[in-house]
Amino acid sequence: MGAKQGVGPRIDELRELIRHHDRQYFVENAPEISDRAYDRLMGELVGLEAEHPGLVTPDSPTQRVGGEPAEGFETVTHSVPMLSLDNSYSPDELREFDARVRKQLPDEDVAYVVELKLDGVSVALTYEDGILVGGATRGDGRRGDDVTANLRTIPSIPLRLAEEGGATVEVRGEVFMPRSGFDELNRTRKREETAPFANPRNAAAGSLKLLDPGEVAARPLDAFFYQLVGADAHGVGTHHEAIAAIAAMGLRASPEASLCADIESAIERCGDWQERRGGLDFDIDGMVVKVDSLDQQARLGATAKSPRWGIAFKFPAQSETTVVADIVVQVGRTGKLTPVAILEPVLVSGSTVSRATLHNQDEIDRLDVRIGDTVTIEKGGEVIPKVVSVVKSKRKGRPRRFRMPVNCPVCSEPVVKPSGEVDLRCENVSCAAQVKRSIEHFAARGAMNIEGLGTALVDQLVEKGIVEDFGDLYSLDRDVLIDLERMGEKSTDNLLAEIEKSRNRSFARLLFALGVRHVGSRVADVLAAEFPSMEKLENASEEELAEVDEVGPVIAGSVRAFLSSKHNRALLAKLEDAGLAMRTKRRRARAGSRPSESRLAGKTVVLTGVLEGMTRDEARAAIAAAGGRVTGSVSAKTDLVVVGSDPGSKLAKARKLGIKAIDEKKLRKLLGT
Repeated sequence: MGAKQGVGPRIDELRELIRHHDRQYFVENAPEISDRAYDRLMGELVGLEAEHPGLVTPDSPTQRVGGEPAEGFETVTHSVPMLSLDNSYSPDELREFDARVRKQLPDEDVAYVVELKLDGVSVALTYEDGILVGGATRGDGRRGDDVTANLRTIPSIPLRLAEEGGATVEVRGEVFMPRSGFDELNRTRKREETAPFANPRNAAAGSLKLLDPGEVAARPLDAFFYQLVGADAHGVGTHHEAIAAIAAMGLRASPEASLCADIESAIERCGDWQERRGGLDFDIDGMVVKVDSLDQQARLGATAKSPRWGIAFKFPAQSETTVVADIVVQVGRTGKLTPVAILEPVLVSGSTVSRATLHNQDEIDRLDVRIGDTVTIEKGGEVIPKVVSVVKSKRKGRPRRFRMPVNCPVCSEPVVKPSGEVDLRCENVSCAAQVKRSIEHFAARGAMNIEGLGTALVDQLVEKGIVEDFGDLYSLDRDVLIDLERMGEKSTDNLLAEIEKSRNRSFARLLFALGVRHVGSRVADVLAAEFPSMEKLENASEEELAEVDEVGPVIAGSVRAFLSSKHNRALLAKLEDAGLAMRTKRRRARAGSRPSESRLAGKTVVLTGVLEGMTRDEARAAIAAAGGRVTGSVSAKTDLVVVGSDPGSKLAKARKLGIKAIDEKKLRKLLGT
């Protein structure tokens, strides 16, 4: 006991010294000791902890890398949704954003904070009593992957905060790879004859997906943080004060954040950085403009996807010239034929581009693109590259014109051009290309979420005749799967377990997974709430479908056409036989109550803000099960508005129209839960 008492204070002293020097080096960029002196401190701590393992704590600097590789990542739900910002591309669009803000905040002064828009991976960190206990990726905004073990390996992320700031602290920011570290990593990969990464963002994202924290620790990752969740609980009233609080806690706060008195000052700041961005050691693709007052942010609220108090200003797309080596045609999951230019590889915005979309024959004719032409390509918003013009002064000889095929390049069936559309389509639902892409969509995270069912495996399953559609996934044979390339017993068992879990996905998720044209996840939620079973949806006329809020005639026609197909009806029967949800699950009513007694029966309900005890999908399903109808906008026909935290403009409109508003607790009472 005496030895431990003597060692304990020295271990504590070493940990504090190392934390101090970590912060000076990684956060303040002002090292005070040499690398050799630092290594001596760390070596002494490692030795003492090895001799006294009972004194090792999770927040010790020695614990950044440890443990066995993970089998996969758990999914965690964010305390507050991680919303994405709307984009703007010009000073005038920033002025329009300012006008919208001022319309909601009449006669108020509005200051803005302008920050660098880092091109990395969004993450959320949680500290309890100052110690890092959790870290997750953004994911779909509501749920992300638990990558705590990987985030612990990043030197600039403290395992213990310098200032605790309260019992629970949640910060959000961006993990990225510095350009210098990226270049060195790629040089190493080339020496090891490993494929280099395309750009720093891909390298950072790929690193966080590694299952072995030891491998992550070898990657030169860094992080900046720009949001303090629940800042008011920390005595902070403005965004620029929140950034200062983050820095005081020992985290790397958002760099170069500037407080601007008005939108014109913010626009000037964005322009300055547009000229300076090349001088940074990390990639930015624009600036972020945020209302500074947190009270004003709360009153401005958010839409389902984006906050109304912030906007991204995207820098103009970078362009390069290259040569069109060929033009090929891709077939998508809905049968759409898309021409794609095969390019001589060229570096654009930090990544190598070898393909670019040409959209359709009309676009090819408009640009007059020919095989062999020199073209200008652009990465607008750092997304899919596109051909924007032909450099006709460099056209030599007789470059070959391209015409879209009259038959599908995959199944050879004739293609059609639906009335009023510019795209050609293959209407053969058994076309291998459509089958492959539809299976990938069915298995995607926002749909049935079948982990492990990637493109390479889907290609094998279809090409070997093992599956003809996604309904066949539920009758896959284990022995057949094991024999496929890059499979084996563990991968096969994991895949079959994921497929089994997918049987429990909601009816709304299934509707989205079916891949009906124009039916995204939001429309699928609306349809599942309005027609809470496949039988009711199948029996609905096109007119009844079109009358539903957020549906309309185009979506209604698409849904009706899908459900009228003999092939699709057989596929739905196969899915029902497999045990998938063909109806919205009803919540159990309180003892003594009957569905007909529900106070929500026949009511039109609108949801606004963030609900604490249930997701939006769960709330919609529960209201539908109680006989109510959820719509996306407030009107004179609305009976009730359910208000969560951070409500948007729907609440103000409801008050103006005199519509009753209730909180989540009262909603649960009405639902009998």
